[in-house]
Amino acid sequence: MSHRQLIFVFLFLCSCVSFAQNAHVKGIILDQENRPVSDVNIAALGNVSQSDSNGFFEIEIPSHKKVSLIFTHISLKMMSLTVSLKPNEVFVFNPVMSNSEEQMGEVFVSSKSKKRVQGITTIDVATIKKIPGANAGIENILKTLPGVNSNNELSTQYAVRGGNYDENLVYVNEVEVYRPFLIRSGQQEGLSFTNTDLVQNVDFSAGGFEAKFGDKLSSVLDITYRKPTQFGAAFEVSLLGASAAVDLVSKNKKWSAVTGVRYRNNSLLVNSQDTETNYTPTFADIQTNITYDISKKWQMSFLGNISQNKYLYQPLTRETRFGTIDQPMELNVYYEGQEKDQYDTYFGALKTTYKVSPDFTLKLIGSLFHTTEKEHFDILAQYRLGNVTTEGEPEAIDFTRGIGSQLNHARNDLDALIANIEIKGFKEWKNDSQLEFGLKYTRESIRDRVIEWEVIDSAGFSINPPLVILPKNNQPYQPYTGPLLPYQDVRATNFNTINRIAGYAQWNQKTDIGSNEVWYHVGARFQSWNVSGAAVEGKNQIVFSPRAQFAIKPDWNMDMVFRLSGGIYHQPPFYRELRDINGVVNPNVKAQESVHIVLSNDYNFKMWNRPFKWVTELYYKSLSDVNVYSIDNVRIRYVANNNAKAYAQGLDFRLNGEFVPGTESWVSFGYLKTEENYENKGYISRPTDQRLKFAMLFQDYMPNIPSVKLYLNLVYNTGLPGGAPAYSDPYLYQNRLNDYRRADVGFAKVFVDSTTKTAKANWLKGFKELSVGFEIFNLFNNQNAITNTWVRDVYSKNEYAIPNYMTSRVFNVKINAKL
Repeated sequence: MSHRQLIFVFLFLCSCVSFAQNAHVKGIILDQENRPVSDVNIAALGNVSQSDSNGFFEIEIPSHKKVSLIFTHISLKMMSLTVSLKPNEVFVFNPVMSNSEEQMGEVFVSSKSKKRVQGITTIDVATIKKIPGANAGIENILKTLPGVNSNNELSTQYAVRGGNYDENLVYVNEVEVYRPFLIRSGQQEGLSFTNTDLVQNVDFSAGGFEAKFGDKLSSVLDITYRKPTQFGAAFEVSLLGASAAVDLVSKNKKWSAVTGVRYRNNSLLVNSQDTETNYTPTFADIQTNITYDISKKWQMSFLGNISQNKYLYQPLTRETRFGTIDQPMELNVYYEGQEKDQYDTYFGALKTTYKVSPDFTLKLIGSLFHTTEKEHFDILAQYRLGNVTTEGEPEAIDFTRGIGSQLNHARNDLDALIANIEIKGFKEWKNDSQLEFGLKYTRESIRDRVIEWEVIDSAGFSINPPLVILPKNNQPYQPYTGPLLPYQDVRATNFNTINRIAGYAQWNQKTDIGSNEVWYHVGARFQSWNVSGAAVEGKNQIVFSPRAQFAIKPDWNMDMVFRLSGGIYHQPPFYRELRDINGVVNPNVKAQESVHIVLSNDYNFKMWNRPFKWVTELYYKSLSDVNVYSIDNVRIRYVANNNAKAYAQGLDFRLNGEFVPGTESWVSFGYLKTEENYENKGYISRPTDQRLKFAMLFQDYMPNIPSVKLYLNLVYNTGLPGGAPAYSDPYLYQNRLNDYRRADVGFAKVFVDSTTKTAKANWLKGFKELSVGFEIFNLFNNQNAITNTWVRDVYSKNEYAIPNYMTSRVFNVKINAKL
């Protein structure tokens, strides 16, 4: 699709609008015991509505007017609310009616314009906990958004609009968090840093984000943990693990804390793969967010995390069937040895917020991140490759094409300590303008030892490394007199320190052009860094990144926002990007640069008399000083130079709304093309060139039994470039994996929640929420390959790509409760 065609499609979709002049107020009415109240009369300017048996109400009111809503009930005191809404706006209001005193309030509400004009997607926390997935949580939901791609259900990593896993910013309570260094497969990952039980708010931007966010090329995930206001507790138990969380508040309300403990065991998923294993993982962590209000102006908070992931993997046998119907083939593998990995992480962040005046706030944030990672394995694999006879039972190999063995060894250890200190400020003026600024110092201390090698033999004869010039090995027909070398051999020891100073300033302005609302966000970032070590000394480098956003909401009857954003984005290298495929650190790797532009349209409208949103985004990135890399499962290995340029372009659509009344669902579609040109050899697909993406997140319930819920998570991605041998030159041979297709479905019986209308049984009175769920992962049992294993045919000297399949269909049961 050409640039002109993309623009035409975008403009066409923007023009497909309908007209509406009213707004809506809806919600659930509760009494003081949090029970839904039916038969409440709601009146506003002659319009009348009434709450149903679930306490739910919805009423239509004029827009651009101050409107008073009156809530009356035969046994409860009157309640009133004054609002001012915009066309097609939906204001959610959940009142608690009292039997002792009347309540009055005035709320001037505009749409969620701030995040909307910034291109930020806000994800409902309740939805995150409900949607099924092999790795349920925030990342599981992100993978259903347009522009976000992943073909590995065991991993929480994701790629955004042609970037890789290292190009995404993740913040928790304004503190940047980091992903593990040595992880090479999804089943090693364990738990994501973010604990869903503690989350209050989740915001995500897929590109064109503001200067106040850090120096990465692709996306921002901004998470806020909640500050509890009363005691509460919650727990979840399933076949994949368990979690518990507790909210604590002091009597004087000055102290509050939310703490969560998690345990996860992936055995259920890993045992569904082709390889039979003794798999003993222990993934556990504890997190806490403590807040102390020193005064009305001054607040202190502490965020802490201790995580321990132990991974003991002992493969036994593998049997993989592949090929065609006419020529089916099979690979049998018998293993000896094991893998022992351990990843221990300690994280602490202290933040103090001081309100100098009602319109001026300062924040001081200090954080410390320490990780020790160990990856040790010795695994001998002896294989047999052959043709399968389709005659008789059982089917078996009747002709052996190749036999051989492969020995993999690793003793990789890493110790990283990252310290940050940052000051941030926010100043606001009465004319709807704000100034945001910050300055941050980071020190990264890395100690890394890499020792890994691989020996391969075919029919009893050692295979030489592919990129080393040696005497020709024509065994068994001629004797070989050259040296015996490992097929792959990487050995390196690195002790490095990286010092960084970064800062930003950003001006935000809301104004009017005629009767149209307009928002400006203009800012810039800088970062200076230096890499040093025992054997290396890098030069000082600095980058400057201007960024801007412009959004306009025309004074039309339809609720529509147009947004143009972009800038020059830089990504100074992290340690992983400094280390090449041989483990050697290049201290002078430059920051990758991306000139980024995003044109988007955000349209709120009514369909079936329910609220919907249609978002369209057209984007283009021009990248220079690109650090080329390869991806194997989730392991990224860089060339560690800047000898390439690249581009990414695409179009994203998302339609979300109440397909089923009272529940949010969405459908996403994305088109992406990204290519790179390394050393002027020409443009080829990048490892993350996932051309088409379709995803659906759907929530439903049984009309006659509304306490029985259904949740569907469906993803389709076209195949990624990958699966080629690690040593191959992508300009000579580039393989593309098969399409990724997966559907996860969950069913839940809700015994208690906020809308329960009948009297609770005695055994349920202690619960605020209680549900029992049944989940089916990979509902259609699709075979999705993440990589290929390459096996040599001793007769033809060909190599066969045997797919390494992900998980098959798996069943899970879980219980959720809140006290």
